[in-house]
Amino acid sequence: MQPGPDNVDTTRQSIHEKGEEYYGNGPILVEGPEADADAAADVPVHQGDEDVIPNGGTLAWLQVAGSWLLFFNSWGIINSFGVFQTYYEQEMFSHLSPDTISWIGSTQSMLILLVGVIAGPLYDMGMFRPLVISGSIMIVLGFMFTSLCTAYWQVMLSQAALIGVGTGFLYIPSLALLPRYFTTKRALATGIVTAGSSLGGTIYPIVFQQLQPRLGFGWATRVIGFISLATCTFAICVFRPRGKPSTRRSLVDTKAFTEPPYLLYCCAIFCSYFGYFGPIFYLQPYALTHGLKGGMVALYLVAMLNAASIPGRIVPSYFAGKIGPITTMLVAATACGIVTLCWIAVRGTAGSVVFALAWGLSSGGIISMPAVILASLTKDMSRFGTRMGMSSFFNSIASLCGAPIAGAILKGTGSYLGVQLFCGFAILGTSAFLLTLRIHRAGWRFAAKI
Repeated sequence: MQPGPDNVDTTRQSIHEKGEEYYGNGPILVEGPEADADAAADVPVHQGDEDVIPNGGTLAWLQVAGSWLLFFNSWGIINSFGVFQTYYEQEMFSHLSPDTISWIGSTQSMLILLVGVIAGPLYDMGMFRPLVISGSIMIVLGFMFTSLCTAYWQVMLSQAALIGVGTGFLYIPSLALLPRYFTTKRALATGIVTAGSSLGGTIYPIVFQQLQPRLGFGWATRVIGFISLATCTFAICVFRPRGKPSTRRSLVDTKAFTEPPYLLYCCAIFCSYFGYFGPIFYLQPYALTHGLKGGMVALYLVAMLNAASIPGRIVPSYFAGKIGPITTMLVAATACGIVTLCWIAVRGTAGSVVFALAWGLSSGGIISMPAVILASLTKDMSRFGTRMGMSSFFNSIASLCGAPIAGAILKGTGSYLGVQLFCGFAILGTSAFLLTLRIHRAGWRFAAKI
């Protein structure tokens, strides 16, 4: 017998009895027996019934592939800025201070989150495809315009502003789409998608480093734009958004601010973004001034960091299904904060490479887990995009200020010690808020799956 709309509740009830409590369209992990990850996957999607979540199948995994490419071209671009930071410091803008140059990357990372305030509600209203198409066009045009730039203000407009807004239009839709296709496999799907940014942050710096000496800055940047064009086009072709559009609503869900779990979540993610970009932006300059031998090794440190972040994002997604997303991110953030503080002792080529790999591996969960945690805290999934956009607004402030503050510390003290302490303790602040959130949700039951 093929289940249809009339017996969907029965199927969901069977999953509930296996240890998952459903809030809205998706589960929140609670203490209890391990759920059967394939139970929901056995429910075929009934024609015209948008409430049945397939939790697998060719179409669902194609959405993961498309979202993976959007992360490749959104956070992957943001994570690649370290290679541009080094080039601008040494070549195009050698007369400017590092903190001034870092405003380019910080503006990008701020806009990808700030635009979420608008992109989230627009997604909830059924504007998925217009968001993705317009964002893709802006990113490609941004790279093309950047390739022609010769002045700082031009780079701020094209690379920082235009690409930043474009990535913001891709970011939230790429994550908000997944709860419409996955329930018990949501953490795994999210981990795979967020790994796209790691590969983008690996490939784009290598492309730039290989082509810039041969073809010059202009054509190296244009090639990156053409790669974005091809990959975004494929993603647009495979996307099939699900769910009924919500009615027009405010950009802000004020009820969320009355919920302590949501507020603790926002504070935790704010701290993570406050300290996250410092190592990405300043790892190469630090290595070049602290005993690293071989300039080419330094140029590939960002690529190494992002490559290590690929398993760092997928592996936590596996453990999230075992111990819960909040616990998983708590462990990841604590490890990342400790590794960041170990940056203080890094010297030489071997130390720089080991740190890049260790930091990339430990920081992966900071990026892959927030969307899964927010889904578990959201009772009405039709408001998921809006709530994600709201948290992105606060995160954008942290992203905008984090790297420039680190640069100002470096400029004021002439030492990287303050930068390393600032970034390390900011990330450990994430751990403190996540621990508070976990205690609020599960008390002192350390074995709770949450």
